[in-house]
Amino acid sequence: MYAALLKKNLVLAVNEANLVQEGIKKLNIENYRCPNCQKKVILILSETKVPFFKHVHIIKGEGEKQEHLLAKELMCSSLIAAGYYARTEIPLANQQLRADVLVENNLAFEVQCAPLSREEFNHRHNLYKAIGVKDIWIVGQRHYLKRSLKKSQKIFLRKSKYWNWYYLEINPFKERITLKYHMHLAPVSNKIFYFQENFQLNELGIKKLFAFKSVVPFSKKVNIKEEQNFLLNQIRLKTKLGVRVAEALYLNHLTLENLPKEIFQSWREPLEENKILAYLRQKNRDVD
Repeated sequence: MYAALLKKNLVLAVNEANLVQEGIKKLNIENYRCPNCQKKVILILSETKVPFFKHVHIIKGEGEKQEHLLAKELMCSSLIAAGYYARTEIPLANQQLRADVLVENNLAFEVQCAPLSREEFNHRHNLYKAIGVKDIWIVGQRHYLKRSLKKSQKIFLRKSKYWNWYYLEINPFKERITLKYHMHLAPVSNKIFYFQENFQLNELGIKKLFAFKSVVPFSKKVNIKEEQNFLLNQIRLKTKLGVRVAEALYLNHLTLENLPKEIFQSWREPLEENKILAYLRQKNRDVD
């Protein structure tokens, strides 16, 4: 769609794009509407295509596919409007990779909306590493992080100087990027704590995201009783973790009451081993 309604007037995508690139307008600040159905549309910029308008509603049966496509287009458009050289669907590594959004030829944003195995992730991540391109993964709603860190989510974690451990989420339908940072995992359970910032999915949001530096110190205390109760329930329910802990306690002639409180007192990094398992493993080594 190469034209849209703006305040009841018909405007061309190419003219609106020129205003954005000249700094007269900000990308998608305006309330563009489809001339046919009157629903909201957004302006898409590209280094390789003519600018165009696109609907943002979800088509039934194409949720993840449409989410992925729209997220790539909006991410690329926002980067271009912010002054970066960005392109979508760029083949790399002798056609073994196709970057969702390639920025300045040395940074790739991978928008992951569908399921992804650790094996496939490692394959793609290692290919990026081999060609000297930094890969940043930004996930769709299937992978949104809540209050418990899943095994399948760990592959998307990254660490930086100003954000510590962080996680990026994208919502193209609300035109938003969410940064979850300063992430800490509970000592025994998979309960995770983090700070959160939202950024608009446009050039202003991209600039704010890239410039964002956390100045908030991490000072939250662990709920020790909650962690102890979690472990007790795992043993009672005979979960995989509960069985492993119960067997290790038995072999070491220990009970839950014998465990040092220090195990439950400090947070761990998101990829750090469960503190109770690490303690019991060390006990086994000491016995050996």
